Amino acid sequence: MAGRKNETSTSRKRRAPPAGIPSVIVYAAQCGECFKWRVIPTQEEFEDMRSRFIEDPFFCNKKADVCCDDPADIDYDDSRIWAIDKPNLPATPAGFQRKLVLRRDCSKMDAYYVSPTGTKMRSSTQIAPYLEANPQCEGLSVSDFAFTSPKVMEDTIPGKIERKGSSSANKRR
Repeated sequence: MAGRKNETSTSRKRRAPPAGIPSVIVYAAQCGECFKWRVIPTQEEFEDMRSRFIEDPFFCNKKADVCCDDPADIDYDDSRIWAIDKPNLPATPAGFQRKLVLRRDCSKMDAYYVSPTGTKMRSSTQIAPYLEANPQCEGLSVSDFAFTSPKVMEDTIPGKIERKGSSSANKRR
């Protein structure tokens, strides 16, 4: 991948999803040795790995029965829209769900959390009062939640999707 090595990623198929539908279909990580992409089976495993990525980078041999000599699980190409997550974001606290939704214009992904009680929170300013009002969340703090969105990789966005604020001069062709 040009200029990017040993990163964590999320990817999704080419069509933009209907508004409000979670967008991530595949979680993947790039090996720090061979730079091949490996599918991570669950969001929980991906988030756990991502939360300690700098001190414990991903290598193929961390997956059972996989080594760098094996073919990549998934190729970085424009067959799907890719988004690259920042390393060391905290894993989602137990009982909560972290949802990522790709905007229709593919300009970015929005991150939000769903609480154990079903409350949807889109920012840390909504998390703080929720934690204070719910004693079962004792021990959690706002810093346990990351609203940082993965970076949508522009070279994987289909040209037919009109980008927000685009004019005929800067539309992707």
